[in-house]
Amino acid sequence: MNVGNLRYKIELWGNVEFTNELLETDTRPEAIKSIWAEVIPQTGNMSKRQGVETIMTNVTHKFVVRYNSGKDITSDMWFLYRGHKFDIRFILNPYFSNEKLEIFCEEVVG
Repeated sequence: MNVGNLRYKIELWGNVEFTNELLETDTRPEAIKSIWAEVIPQTGNMSKRQGVETIMTNVTHKFVVRYNSGKDITSDMWFLYRGHKFDIRFILNPYFSNEKLEIFCEEVVG
């Protein structure tokens, strides 16, 4: 793994449990940590919604992070990078090397 490629600082977000005013357990979105990553655009497409002039864009990206930085990441979390939200679709540990993780995400802009 070439750590020189990990030149983008991204924020990992998730729903964190807390106790509200009624002493109930609830969740809220919070930043969990910042990590260094390589950001690689993968694919994208544009589509129009029927009857509306709204254009929806689906763009997928691959985030490559060090294994130790990302081993606690789950698919219900998301990344924030340059003001854009990336939902995690799946996490791949290539060759089971425990050296890096490839995290495939989707950004939906619409």
